[in-house]
Amino acid sequence: MAYPNSQATIEIIQKLVSIPSPSGNTEKVITFVEQFFRNLGVDTYRNRKGGLIATLKGADDSKHRMLTAHVDTLGAMVKEVKSNGRLRLDLIGGYAWNAIEGEYCQIETSSGKVYTGTILMHQQSVHVYKDAKTAERNQQNIEVRIDEKVHSADEVRALGIEVGDFVSLDPRVQVTENGYIKSRHLDDKASVGVLMKLIEHVVTTGVQLPYTTHFLISNNEEIGYGGNSNITPETIEYLAVDMGAMGDGQSTDEYTVSICVKDASGPYNYKLRKHLVELANKHNIGYKLDIYPYYGSDASAAIRSGFDIVHGLIGPGIDSSHAFERTHVTSIENTEKLIYQYVLSEMVE
Repeated sequence: MAYPNSQATIEIIQKLVSIPSPSGNTEKVITFVEQFFRNLGVDTYRNRKGGLIATLKGADDSKHRMLTAHVDTLGAMVKEVKSNGRLRLDLIGGYAWNAIEGEYCQIETSSGKVYTGTILMHQQSVHVYKDAKTAERNQQNIEVRIDEKVHSADEVRALGIEVGDFVSLDPRVQVTENGYIKSRHLDDKASVGVLMKLIEHVVTTGVQLPYTTHFLISNNEEIGYGGNSNITPETIEYLAVDMGAMGDGQSTDEYTVSICVKDASGPYNYKLRKHLVELANKHNIGYKLDIYPYYGSDASAAIRSGFDIVHGLIGPGIDSSHAFERTHVTSIENTEKLIYQYVLSEMVE
């Protein structure tokens, strides 16, 4: 099969975003990725945090690389079972409240039962509430309307719903005929799909990587510490594959691979950044250099934890991060091309 096949990657991204996995409740999606690797015969293990590590042995086993992408997403927990039979939420990760208003959701109880609902303002009806349009979108005013006949806290609890139950959002994934993929949680399941298809290609074609390479599918990135452990002493280079953030003043777009030079944690390794740019130029890969002002990655988490590594960050350009996200198949393709050339290249040291 030709590689990269970005359409095949889009198909697996669609499957990934359709598996609910807010930070703290990622067992189902980790199992999905784990089974994908097992079918390929790839060695994997889980760390105690629940993340998944896959390893491909390279020609040189004395120097290692690690690439990471995260399957955990933003979401919420039940903060309060309200007396009116609705739910107050506490957000997981960096959502803005207005970005989830009107969204369909799922509530998963501790026993595993799933109920559906809608996230709404308490003052939603403009025919009843004078401040329906102007009331602040915040934890106090936003609630979940459960799709069950409930009018009190006791009736909600009789369903098995309780404080601490996880709430996930409907991804609403769509792929357009002209190559756009629209969905919540492309951060960072787009990158996870890219790594899965990369590993599939390497294994099925028998490509020999120059260095032993670990792939961490992390599950706590959205809360800051997904990629800050399980890094072998032999690991020299650590590349996070995560979304490129778009907006005013940004270079990143939906059609190229974004190479991050700096985020809120500071600059990424200069030598590795230049190496990635050289690879992109040599292989005619569309890319943009960019700075993400309000951003941190698994690579920056690893640096903060004290690991002596060369760290970098690249990924597909994603519009409207942490809300109604979108990218294009060409961005996925350029990301795949750069990562493939990177894992075949010599280290920068």
